[in-house]
Amino acid sequence: MTRDEWIEAFARELGVEPPTPEQAEKLLALAGTAAHSSERTAAPLACYVAGHAGASIEEILAAADRVRPD
Repeated sequence: MTRDEWIEAFARELGVEPPTPEQAEKLLALAGTAAHSSERTAAPLACYVAGHAGASIEEILAAADRVRPD
């Protein structure tokens, strides 16, 4: 099963739409920012927080950039 097939099946189980290809790339960018700014395990947790934020992906990416260490 590919990544996209798994995500589609997972989304279907939860009764939601899977991310579009553009959304997926932005979510992967968020995960990358979190993983490279902290411990790798921050990536899935950041995505969880983002999912609960009720913000646009652009707002979420901007917030991740603001908390990125210098």
